[in-house]
Amino acid sequence: MFAPIRKLARALRVPSAQDREMAYLNGSHDRFDLEYRQRQIDNGLFRNKF
Repeated sequence: MFAPIRKLARALRVPSAQDREMAYLNGSHDRFDLEYRQRQIDNGLFRNKF
């Protein structure tokens, strides 16, 4: 009964900053790209700019 509601809720869920960071890191092509992306995240790429 609640399965369709759960599926809809998961589909509409906004990814967290951690989810976005992990997806960004998983998209790296090699070790150098991964290290570059890690530095970008450490410098605040996905943090709020307030």
